[in-house]
Amino acid sequence: MRRETIFALSSGAGRAGVAVIRLSGPQSGAVLNELLGRNSPPKPRHAIYAPISDPASGERLDDAVAIYFQGPASFTGEDVVELHVHGGRAVIDGVLDCLSRQPGLRLAEPGEYTRRAFENGKMDLTAAEGIADLIDAETAAQRRQAVRQMAGELGALYESWRARLMKALAHIEADIDFPDEDLPDGIVPVVRGDLAAVYDDIIAHLADNRRGERLRDGYQIVILGAPNAGKSSLLNRLARREAAIVSDIAGTTRDIIEVHLDLGGFPVTMVDTAGLRDSSDVIESEGVRRATARAQDADLRLVVVDRAYWPHIDPETAKLIDSGTVILVNKVDDGAAAASLPSQWRGQAQDGREVELPVLAISAMSGAGMESLLHHLESRVKEGLDFAGPVPLTRLRHRRALEDTSTHLARGLRSDVAELAAEDVRLAVREIGKITGRVDVEDLLDIIFGDFCIGK
Repeated sequence: MRRETIFALSSGAGRAGVAVIRLSGPQSGAVLNELLGRNSPPKPRHAIYAPISDPASGERLDDAVAIYFQGPASFTGEDVVELHVHGGRAVIDGVLDCLSRQPGLRLAEPGEYTRRAFENGKMDLTAAEGIADLIDAETAAQRRQAVRQMAGELGALYESWRARLMKALAHIEADIDFPDEDLPDGIVPVVRGDLAAVYDDIIAHLADNRRGERLRDGYQIVILGAPNAGKSSLLNRLARREAAIVSDIAGTTRDIIEVHLDLGGFPVTMVDTAGLRDSSDVIESEGVRRATARAQDADLRLVVVDRAYWPHIDPETAKLIDSGTVILVNKVDDGAAAASLPSQWRGQAQDGREVELPVLAISAMSGAGMESLLHHLESRVKEGLDFAGPVPLTRLRHRRALEDTSTHLARGLRSDVAELAAEDVRLAVREIGKITGRVDVEDLLDIIFGDFCIGK
């Protein structure tokens, strides 16, 4: 069936110096000829500068740079045209309106260009997801991870496991189908060894402390403490703007307030919470409940203590202290007073274990101690997210598929019946194939590519 030709604005919306409008499909070259008034498309992959006009009215729309990519040597694997036009709203609207009136053309859906690239074998699903992550990247670390995934590192790793499992499966099935043949006696131990090696690799890959997923979503730092300890002032100081209301009235903050930061090239979500205390106020109590729930999911907890109450930590806050906590003694403007504070706090974590936590003296109002705090936070975030070695897991769907893969392999390794072991290996191969798109994953495609922007 002859596929429709799609078009869309592929650059960002809004006023700009240059905008890129992309077409993909069998009519791309013919439409370009109409716009340029030519009989044949320009030489593939060569940019030309020429006026483009509405084929129906002859009205000149703009002077543009046009590039023709002949399939399959294009991003989507189809004939593709890129029009680099002036980025004014009227120019973009005029060109898009003209294209919409051409027979057989329609506006692209979100992610449709990348989906066509996947369907035409230009990339696997992990690379396609890497493109989405690269578009959404806000920090250098997110960009580096997305580039590696887009380049195919993650897909290559998974495909290598899949190939090893398929080879093992072929040997098991040969042993089943040809029992009377003179097959090597050592084939079963070798196959089991290969399966065990893949299983170990997958388990090690899963044991990454969710670094890749946390890097995509942002490292979560939750600020906790009693009312009026200075949590909102600290958030504003870190954000360098008035993100939260600051007041002497206890219980001012009643809901979760989030600020997104870039610390040392890593994405961080800083979360201000309601002051932790017992309250008869229904709304404030809900704020405390949300603060407690958010603390449970935090990568790092900052417990803010008013210097006037140090070293006492209120019971409601103490309940949430764990090994991933930093104690901040606030309202310490005097250098001598800061030097007198201990560098460590010894106490009991929420699980009952004794912990020794760092103590930093700060003043959220004056900014004293903030440089040391930022340096400490950058070190903790880098330790939690930096990842040397193979590109890590980046999505929950990858993790679930690999967990299912490991379950099938573990069961297959325990089985003494070759037929049952073969079925488990076959299921493991299928689970890995779901990640890269090497099996029927039609039900996943709408979800994956629906998250893309239009024009990509």
